[in-house]
Amino acid sequence: MIEQSLSEITNPVVSLIIPCYNQGRFLSKAIESVLLQTYKNFEIIVIDDGSEDNTKCVAAQYPEVKYVFQNNQGLAAARNTGMSHSRGSLLVFLDSDDWLIPQALEINVSYILSHPEMAFVSGSYMLYYENENKAREVVREVKGDPYVHMLEGNYIGMIATVMFRKWVFNSFQYDTSLKVCEDYDLFLKIARKYSAIQHDKVIAVYRIHDKNLSGNHIRMLETVLNVLEKQRNLVSGKREINALKNGYSNWNFYYCALMYEDLLHQLFNGKKINGSYIHALLRKNKKLYLKFQQKRSFHLMRNQLKQILPDIILKRLVKSITPGPGKVNWGDLNVTKPFSTEFAYDRGGPVDRYYIENFLEKQEACVAGRVLEIGDNEYSLRYGGSKVIKSDILHVDNTNPYATIIGDLADAPQIPDNIFDCIILTQTLHLIYDYRGAIETCHRILKPGGILLLTVPGISHVGQDQWGKYWQWSFTNNSISRILNEFFPSDNVNIETFGNVLIATAFLYGLGLPEVTKKQLDAFDPHYQVIIAASAVK
Repeated sequence: MIEQSLSEITNPVVSLIIPCYNQGRFLSKAIESVLLQTYKNFEIIVIDDGSEDNTKCVAAQYPEVKYVFQNNQGLAAARNTGMSHSRGSLLVFLDSDDWLIPQALEINVSYILSHPEMAFVSGSYMLYYENENKAREVVREVKGDPYVHMLEGNYIGMIATVMFRKWVFNSFQYDTSLKVCEDYDLFLKIARKYSAIQHDKVIAVYRIHDKNLSGNHIRMLETVLNVLEKQRNLVSGKREINALKNGYSNWNFYYCALMYEDLLHQLFNGKKINGSYIHALLRKNKKLYLKFQQKRSFHLMRNQLKQILPDIILKRLVKSITPGPGKVNWGDLNVTKPFSTEFAYDRGGPVDRYYIENFLEKQEACVAGRVLEIGDNEYSLRYGGSKVIKSDILHVDNTNPYATIIGDLADAPQIPDNIFDCIILTQTLHLIYDYRGAIETCHRILKPGGILLLTVPGISHVGQDQWGKYWQWSFTNNSISRILNEFFPSDNVNIETFGNVLIATAFLYGLGLPEVTKKQLDAFDPHYQVIIAASAVK
């Protein structure tokens, strides 16, 4: 009995509770992320909340899973059911469309064991945008009173980053009357009574997709304000009262900002206007709301909406405010010479390489067999590795000792037809006057089924090095599409563009890659094409 108690103290059982309602297509990823944990003393409980899809069949594929079915009662009730079936002294609630990183349990158990007074520990997470196949980290490390921070906003953000002590649920459970924000409600209740800790280590991945419950901004705003309202009679002292006041303001701004962003997208992309969003937002501007009420319609002509809404939107969204004429602060950009004339190789490397190399990394499976590259074979070896049987280098003259083929890509009859599995043509086409001839040669010398991996500059300054005298062109996605479709079937051509106004500006000024953030690099605006990348299969 003593040995068991010691084991529970040093190696406690963690119960992973996975509620699932008609999300069987995601469930395997969630379960397998638990099975891959470096901390092994756990149990997995799947609560099927009345699903009508293949949830039961998916759960049955894993003998480690304890499967519990209940009639549909909602997420809060499913979590309560999971808690009642658990045997662990520590609990983690993992939504079925999310997953854990392999060290998640090990990290949080170590925090729990080193802070025995804490009711729960929470960490940071990663947002994964399924439609865009992109991810970004959300890292927060909170110091001070967790209840005060929680009044101001849900600093945790994702339930799967939290590890609870089971004894907490002797006092609290999830409120089954809440269809959303039930976790925020629980955090507030626990943090008001017990201690908690938040760290900055990434624990889990939050999948953003079309069916997220949090996608209904009006319902989320109404519910989160109701949850916060329940704390009004419980707060005491100036600090807590001010935190509650800040919380109302923060949540209003956060969800109204999301609604305004959605409206902007709808307005300027020809989509149907969400009248309920207009109603909710205008109620916060009584004068304008009355104006709309008098017209007795939230479905005004699109051009009238465009004239009225952007003014409000720009005032509400601080990050979207555009300085008026004469109000722009140029700062360090108030110069007529760039910071680098060497494409920022002297400042950490050019920003456009981020896009080029990300594109090639996604295509690395195609870099195989006999591969041709221009000037050198760095990318062939980096992305092809052992898959490359033969690596050829084409150079325009014999000054390159590593070249295996000498010639002009626009006119190279000496290269036989149908011999290459892959051609890597990065940042070269703009140096060739007869770019059409170059593409024709690439098509001719590729084997059937072979692939051309092409990148070209869009927005760029002309090189000030030895290549400047050869610089002929800049391209757009439209021009590259027309060129490639002359030789490759349109269904076999895929074109992407990368960049935005900030990165285009940074590139022109010669800022180096370390001087911009990944978030800035990943922001996409098709009107500012820094790099155009294409794959074309023969």
